[in-house]
Amino acid sequence: MRHGRFAAGTALGIGAALAGTLALAPSAYAVEPQTATISFDCGTWGSGEATLEATQNGTAATITVATDAVTAPIDLAAGSVSSTLTLSKNGTDTAEFTGSANPALPAGSPVSSGPLNGTVASGDALEAKSLKVTVLGVTATCNATSAQAPGAFVFD
Repeated sequence: MRHGRFAAGTALGIGAALAGTLALAPSAYAVEPQTATISFDCGTWGSGEATLEATQNGTAATITVATDAVTAPIDLAAGSVSSTLTLSKNGTDTAEFTGSANPALPAGSPVSSGPLNGTVASGDALEAKSLKVTVLGVTATCNATSAQAPGAFVFD
């Protein structure tokens, strides 16, 4: 009987210790801010604001871009817009996020693209610098004309 109480007490103690450890463990990776805005000039395609939404899962990160700087020339099927977002990385390097996972877009609507996929490391600070959007084989190159607000994406 004495061993039974000891085993039960040990099991409870280990369970409590594990629960405490899990409670103190960090939750999912995070990026701050999660949403930012920036202005782009796309030459003959136009200019305008873009909203960027970032997420992170370990070293994998995604950024979704919605901008009124480029509009759909005709109805576009989902997955028909290819985009590359180039960002400054820690002020000295660059990172690229790419993808072609846009939703279906009616003619004349602002282009939404993403999620665009990229890789990050803990502490990376990324700020958008340019966006290339390819629609029906034609590429619009957009350059940032403002700083990203409220600031660079900083990954956990």
